[in-house]
Amino acid sequence: MRRSSLLRQAGAPSPSGAITLAVLTGQLSEISGLGATAGLTVATRLVLDAQRHGELAAWITPADRPFFPPDVADNGVDLTSLVVVRVPDTMAAARSADRLARSGAFGLLIVDLQDAAALPLHVLARLAGLAQHHHTAIVFVTQKAPGAPSLGSLVALHGSTTRARLAADTFACTLRVGKDKRRGPWTVEEVCRGPAGLR
Repeated sequence: MRRSSLLRQAGAPSPSGAITLAVLTGQLSEISGLGATAGLTVATRLVLDAQRHGELAAWITPADRPFFPPDVADNGVDLTSLVVVRVPDTMAAARSADRLARSGAFGLLIVDLQDAAALPLHVLARLAGLAQHHHTAIVFVTQKAPGAPSLGSLVALHGSTTRARLAADTFACTLRVGKDKRRGPWTVEEVCRGPAGLR
């Protein structure tokens, strides 16, 4: 499968205020937050951007975590081309990301770790090498307070998300990136519509 050369170039947040896959390609990134944040919203937006550019995406999630396909589809994601892998624990998530990245077929891997404390350095090193070699964005979604450190020094970009209600079903979703080895700190904000059950 031929991968898009556009996503192999270092990008920047789009003028519309949304983070793009091009910003994260070829590296490990971490999107975190604590409580009701926009972490999963940002991850969904990245999947949508990957699909718009013809890139295959996978979502790796613990079996006990909520992944509600109708909400993802309602945000424009084509579920028929999204690979969803349910795993029992953090290390299984890392092993799944390793196998999928090795295939070279994926432009984006979302790895939902939530409250996992850490991944071993050798695991992060292997994933970082695969991300760079195959021009894949590997994005960890975690739960931690703003200002908490990233999963490790090999995570090239770490941002915290917040969500603020603007109307009954409308929210301001903000991503504040405090660690970006390519560009330095930056912030993007996007107005998002909440799923039907979020009031």
